[in-house]
Amino acid sequence: MLGRREFNRLCAALGVAFPTVMILRPLLAQSVDTVVASNDAKRTVNLRDGTTVPALGQGSWHLAQGRHPEAVEEEALRTGLSLGMTLIDTAEMYSDGRSEELISRVIAGQRDRVFLVSKVLPNHTTGDDIARACEDSLARLGTDYLDLYLLHWRNRDTDLPSVVAAFERLRAAWKIRAWGVSNFKVSDMEDLFRVPDGHRCATNQVRYNLNSRSVENDLLPWCEQRGMPVMAYSPLGSDSLVRDPTLARIGAAHNCSATAVALAWAIRSGTVIAIPESGSAAHVKENAVALALTITPQELQTLDTAFPMQSADMLRSLLDRGKRWMRNFPF
Repeated sequence: MLGRREFNRLCAALGVAFPTVMILRPLLAQSVDTVVASNDAKRTVNLRDGTTVPALGQGSWHLAQGRHPEAVEEEALRTGLSLGMTLIDTAEMYSDGRSEELISRVIAGQRDRVFLVSKVLPNHTTGDDIARACEDSLARLGTDYLDLYLLHWRNRDTDLPSVVAAFERLRAAWKIRAWGVSNFKVSDMEDLFRVPDGHRCATNQVRYNLNSRSVENDLLPWCEQRGMPVMAYSPLGSDSLVRDPTLARIGAAHNCSATAVALAWAIRSGTVIAIPESGSAAHVKENAVALALTITPQELQTLDTAFPMQSADMLRSLLDRGKRWMRNFPF
């Protein structure tokens, strides 16, 4: 964590001139003094409508691409479901829809125990495109509804009022139970909440892991203040954390893998849902340990020291916040 003095020195070194008093707030969403509560039950997260989901789900970005036999990938997902990782995330663009088709075979006969998430591309958001994209995803997934439907990202042509209205029509038709967004910055979220019914957004799915912590400075607190959980993709940093020696040492103390420690860190707050991807049942079993793993305050301190927020991330976040401050308080 940065104290006020260190924060001011950083601003001076980077040439940031925004008034500290207006933008200074804790740079970490969670203090290292926060104890991750021990819990005999598996950890869960509550969505804004009261729906409870596991804090650890399963991603599918690279599934059905030939990296593993599809039967092996299907077994990995089934293993995750049996271990309580019942949230499965996918998207229409993942493997050109083949990821959704693979998942359909996994959830066949057990759809009611799966919290199913998919995403629509921003270039499928005009006219009736969202409704058509949703129907196509439902057909590939072999289901008649999605638990959560996300806008994959926002581009400069995205008309947020139209997107929200389309999502609300799908929700009213029971094609989706809830909707949200992905890859939105705080400024994007503020724009969304100014749109009629924009406050119904259930979550924002963003990249978050020990090597990518910039959202701790602004987006995580913003969402937490509004009771909105964040969904973390790439919680293992594209596997860069799997062989990290610091994580391995902490894992050894808990008789678990470095992977489990990295995931337990990501879901430590109770307001983050992590969606690691795995193509093998063995790796899924390692991941699932995080649902019941307690990280001590001392271990959190060790991880904060080993994985500090990068200066570039902090500067980017500070600049974004400064721009918002200047919009609110014009000279």
